[in-house]
Amino acid sequence: MASSLVANRFAFVLLKTEKTVAKFHSFPLSERLRLRPCKFKTKNQFTTNCCVSSAHDEKYSNKQVISVTPPLYDYILRNVREPEILRQLREETAGMRGSQMQVSPDQAQLLAMLVQILGAQRCIEVGVYTGYSSLAIALVLPESGCLVACERDARSLEVAKKYYERAGVSHKVKIKHGLAADSLKALILNGEASSYDFAFVDAEKRMYQEYFELLLQLLLQIRVGGIIVIDNVLWHGKVADQMVNDAKTISIRNFNKNLMEDERVSISMVPIGDGMTICQKR
Repeated sequence: MASSLVANRFAFVLLKTEKTVAKFHSFPLSERLRLRPCKFKTKNQFTTNCCVSSAHDEKYSNKQVISVTPPLYDYILRNVREPEILRQLREETAGMRGSQMQVSPDQAQLLAMLVQILGAQRCIEVGVYTGYSSLAIALVLPESGCLVACERDARSLEVAKKYYERAGVSHKVKIKHGLAADSLKALILNGEASSYDFAFVDAEKRMYQEYFELLLQLLLQIRVGGIIVIDNVLWHGKVADQMVNDAKTISIRNFNKNLMEDERVSISMVPIGDGMTICQKR
């Protein structure tokens, strides 16, 4: 009887394990890289407590990398220097439709630092939403600096304008309400090609290649160093999952591939937020 109970118990555990593994492998690749099976609890769950994973291919020497779990991300955010006005804007935006489009505080901090390192005077943002990233940039621009903010949604722009005024940076921001591609083309036609030194893109994903080409024309020609930062290049991990082939994912995948082959820029893809690629004009 005892041996029968043990055998039944073993069969039950084996079945649970098989179901767990099957569930794990049914997840998109991005989730499988992030999650690992946990010990059985009251429910068959997965945990994100493990922060370290390894590259599977031996050519990467099984390099260990950090996976950002919720506790670790909380730690990162506690180490972000977020100005009070940005915190207020972030919290107001959190209750709005589409709040997931807002960049994270660590992304905004990186953008501001890049602008400062570059000593940027003239910047462009393609896709403003409620203005969190553009406000972060405007705050660090010199008084003579200028940020062209391109956004098609009037309701979102009203929130952005309110915070530009509260922060005292309205004089640095030129809002372009309308389709971003049209706004960029208008800048070029207005003789502003080769006069900007920093751009941030966080707008319609299927337009990324066109935005990029237009922005390259607008970046300074007189010196090397103009920077374009592209958001959402990892697209929730979908770019690495060949089972996902919707239009936006394919567009970002193709854009990333084109950037890899583009000798006009130096690039660095960084896993911050939803993935950002920093491009420096050669």
